[in-house]
Amino acid sequence: MINRTLIRLKVVQMMYAYYLDEGKSTANAEKELQKSLDKAFNLYNYSLLLIPAITDYAARRLEEREAINRAAHVDTTLSHRFVDNRFVQVLRSNSDLHHYAEDEKLSWNNEVPYLKSVYEKIVESDFYNDYMEKDSVTFEDDRELWRLIYKRIISKDEDFDEVLEEQSLYWNDDRIVVDTFVLKTIKHLSEENGSEQPLEPAYKDEEDHLYALNLFRYSIKYGEQYRDLISRNIQNWEFNRLAYMDIIIMQTAIAEMKNYPNIPISVTINEFVEIAKWYSTPRSSAYVNGVLDTISKRLDRFSL
Repeated sequence: MINRTLIRLKVVQMMYAYYLDEGKSTANAEKELQKSLDKAFNLYNYSLLLIPAITDYAARRLEEREAINRAAHVDTTLSHRFVDNRFVQVLRSNSDLHHYAEDEKLSWNNEVPYLKSVYEKIVESDFYNDYMEKDSVTFEDDRELWRLIYKRIISKDEDFDEVLEEQSLYWNDDRIVVDTFVLKTIKHLSEENGSEQPLEPAYKDEEDHLYALNLFRYSIKYGEQYRDLISRNIQNWEFNRLAYMDIIIMQTAIAEMKNYPNIPISVTINEFVEIAKWYSTPRSSAYVNGVLDTISKRLDRFSL
């Protein structure tokens, strides 16, 4: 789940913090980098747990309405289709999610106002009403409903951002990447595999896990050489006038180009240009792209 796009972003963030820290402790920075990556995986699981939490809230609302009807002697049968959603039942029973939530003490129990808010947005949606009006529904229908809920409501919900910001400083920056993996999990969760279907792992493999730490180390260890490369390859601009974040982004990109020859240079440049779009000035992405392209054509792709 923690892919290289997210790793690059985290390394750039930690590089920026490292150079702002007068103590410049690489050991502490590496610990913070690992903590930040762990939090991204934490958010992935927390986001999945939101689905059964909303369903539980809906079930409580349904019970309250039924109790009111009974007290008023109103003989009206209310639909249980939403709360009996089979996709939610499979997700709720998932062993990986259950054990992770227990170990990390993840819960939505204290976020009832948010659960209420998002549930009300769901029931107002056209796709919810279409789902509820079907003559019958399959597991695929149940799963598709939640894919739409997550994609069209939750992933775009500013209230969700506020909930995350209160709980972790790391989480809002991770949402774009994490949301793609939540949607991927929803799409691939099957009824046949039941509770034992594996969710996304924290890392694809050990190589990706080491890539995060090593990219940070290369960026620091050879920082002076990489900054010299940048200084020698900028045109019509003085090095000390560059946006500081641009320098950090290009320094990290050069570390990848120099030390990971198996990654195509075009991929490296594109990935770090995207980071410049998110985290630097409006003009940065075009400038970073130009400088990195120039450097790449003159680069000896062997580790210094």
